Amino acid sequence: MREQTLDVPAPEKWGEGLVAVDKGEPVLVEVRLESVHEGILASGSIDTQFTGICGRCLTDIAEGLQVEFQELFAYPGHEATDFEVQDDHVDLETLVRDATVLALPFQPVCQPDCPGLDPATGERRTENTGSEQSTPRDSRWAALQEYTPDHDSEDPRA
Repeated sequence: MREQTLDVPAPEKWGEGLVAVDKGEPVLVEVRLESVHEGILASGSIDTQFTGICGRCLTDIAEGLQVEFQELFAYPGHEATDFEVQDDHVDLETLVRDATVLALPFQPVCQPDCPGLDPATGERRTENTGSEQSTPRDSRWAALQEYTPDHDSEDPRA
């Protein structure tokens, strides 16, 4: 069993959605390599940072990303696998890239309760502006605007 800690820059941009790990971003990989009957078992964790834009309000975001992985690198000649031992070495780049990209959020948000953009103005909604936001009135409900709670208390015989 061998344990390694690698601190390397991302060789290219990882991810194509709203967020991605930029080229050159530091990627910390802590890996444990164990010899097993079928090959070499690689397990560990990845620590890096992704940047992009919020899916609701389109502001820039940058957050840390921690990913755990475990993969078997099979010896050549056995069943076809995604990862194989090559010349007594394992290439972790594809494994680290795949695990990182799959862990990126599909709909990233700057905060869990991000209010997003105002559909009428296109401006970013603020959390609490102090003024009540106007909602467009539906003309089908206009007749109910005349209704008041006191309306039912009137005596219809009067």
